[in-house]
Amino acid sequence: MNWFGFGFSGFGQIRPADVSGQVTCKVSTPVLISDVCRSCVVRSDCRLRASWSSRAHVHHTDCGSHVCVSGSSEQVCGDVFPESQGCTDALISEKYLTLNFTDRVECWEIQQPQNKLVWKREQDLSDHTGHSAPLPLVPGGYVMPRPPFFRPLCSKLCAVSLALGTEHAVLLTSDGTVYSWGSGSHGQLGHSALTSQEEPQIVEALWGVPIRAVSAGSWHSASVSTGGDLYMWGWNESGQLGLPSRGLEEEKRRTNSGNTDQTVNKDETNQADVFISIQAFPALVDVHNVSEISRISCGSRHTAAVTGTGDLYTWGWGHYGQLGHCTENSTDEPTLVDHFSSHRMCVKDVVCGSWNTFVSAVPKEQPPS
Repeated sequence: MNWFGFGFSGFGQIRPADVSGQVTCKVSTPVLISDVCRSCVVRSDCRLRASWSSRAHVHHTDCGSHVCVSGSSEQVCGDVFPESQGCTDALISEKYLTLNFTDRVECWEIQQPQNKLVWKREQDLSDHTGHSAPLPLVPGGYVMPRPPFFRPLCSKLCAVSLALGTEHAVLLTSDGTVYSWGSGSHGQLGHSALTSQEEPQIVEALWGVPIRAVSAGSWHSASVSTGGDLYMWGWNESGQLGLPSRGLEEEKRRTNSGNTDQTVNKDETNQADVFISIQAFPALVDVHNVSEISRISCGSRHTAAVTGTGDLYTWGWGHYGQLGHCTENSTDEPTLVDHFSSHRMCVKDVVCGSWNTFVSAVPKEQPPS
């Protein structure tokens, strides 16, 4: 399995600095990440996590498990994080790397010349509630990328997945129910209002729809049902919900300044009533010619989805090339990233950083002759 990246690479997290120390800030075409691991044989269960300036790979190899960190001003591309040996999972933020071990969870401040342990919590091995769930979930609660690092969660929620946005959280339970809490200023909680919630509250619009995956961007959220339907809600300023965006339409009009005033007024009459700035409850999003979504990931203001047939679609803010369409244009229409289909590759997973996108893909199986 190969990992590819595109979008913001100002810290070398996608394309490393050249011999002169210069980095390519914008990468609009998927490029193979060549430093996934410099040693040992990496198995197929390599997991990637991303932040604005960094990415971290959790490697399970024949030599054991460890984390490699790339990007940020504190790390050389592809460095093994020394304190990560034996960890099972990791999360990276601008300042901290959180490491999950069988018996403990640790938070390290990334700094040179030596990383600093800033928080640690022992885990009761007899308590298996949430123990197998990915970070930020840990037994008894979840871990934040800033102090206070540990936040408790009610065990009755039976959480299996938790996505953290800039100011909100979206949680998935074992029975497919979605909860959210935090700031609701942009409708990102999906409760049909712009108010905030201090405690987890059920997203009632999804009640009765079994959900299998959730994701959170800076101010938008997404979920995928067990049937492969995509639901999105929150801020749509850059078209990140896959719904008509007034901001993008106005940008198009400014670009096409040669249009007559009469044509512009006609467009306004026809389209003004369908623009969506904030979607305060989950909306079913149609991806053209796609019957099933298998994976979803939200960046700061863009979204990426993997289909049941292994294709990748992206939409939203594209200023740094994070949509992978060989341009820096934004779009409110889910659009196929044809790099992978044209190279006969099947996309298996997608992970969005704030301004970039990372994709794992394998060659498509050749049909029998």
